[in-house]
Amino acid sequence: MGSLGDSISDFQHYNSEPSYGNYTFVNLREIIDNFMIVYVGEGKILSKVNAGEVQFHGMRAIQELSYDVLKSVKTQEIEVPNTLKMVLPRDYVNYCKIVRVDSNGIEKPIYPTGRTSNPFPISQDSSLAYTYTDSDGDGVGDDKLQEQSGDSDTWNKFNSIPTHNANQDYDALDAIRFDNRGRRYGLDPQHAQQNGTFFIDDARGYIHFSSDLSGETITLKYISDGLGTNEEMIVHKFAEEAVYKHIMYGLIAGRSNMPEHIVQRYKKEKFAESRKAKIRLSNIKIEEFTQVLRGISKHIK
Repeated sequence: MGSLGDSISDFQHYNSEPSYGNYTFVNLREIIDNFMIVYVGEGKILSKVNAGEVQFHGMRAIQELSYDVLKSVKTQEIEVPNTLKMVLPRDYVNYCKIVRVDSNGIEKPIYPTGRTSNPFPISQDSSLAYTYTDSDGDGVGDDKLQEQSGDSDTWNKFNSIPTHNANQDYDALDAIRFDNRGRRYGLDPQHAQQNGTFFIDDARGYIHFSSDLSGETITLKYISDGLGTNEEMIVHKFAEEAVYKHIMYGLIAGRSNMPEHIVQRYKKEKFAESRKAKIRLSNIKIEEFTQVLRGISKHIK
């Protein structure tokens, strides 16, 4: 909780670009300090708590709230290289959507495919028997199953398909190297788009794109756990109380001599504050909602 005299002037705010929007958030260090002041001490809910415990539960609270309450969506924009791969960001947890940006700056969504993958290839000898590593140094490979380095044959074959084959008009792969089904013989909504497609190789940490996206501008919108850097460990003020309740519940639930009805009380409070924060951060504006509903009576021919 900031002191009463630490506010900055209008001049300092409008002439210091890094501070724009900072008032909306409170950082983790402030939350920990506030919690220790308000909830810990003689005659308070918790008589004695280690600051490290508060920090742990505070970080866990940011993680949990980042997944479905806080606006934790981050973005990365790249130009797809010839390898058709994009490295997953360092703080990547899951993706929200991946889009292709056209020449007008319009974002067009691309969708995942289940028609190919990049499995780990097992090393085999000339007789196709499995080969093993020799970790004990006895000259005999009999320890651990050996894997080939590099990409699998599945991905290499997929990556070597010609980018255009006008004669393939059956249920096969076309210029974008994915299933034609539903494009020529009846519309299948799963494939009713020509923006390209992708699959994510979580084991290696890559996103693989279809060949028609080579050289295109791609934007990845993904969820972070909010703990990538110290600067990212911030919480919107709408969700500040939810973090306090998360910390309180974590501390109380971890104590062996705490009455169960007290534990359940703070579990309910944590849930209630998280729900309140989610409603606040949904940012629904009645005017915008009304504008969308204006087309509800429009006849579709």
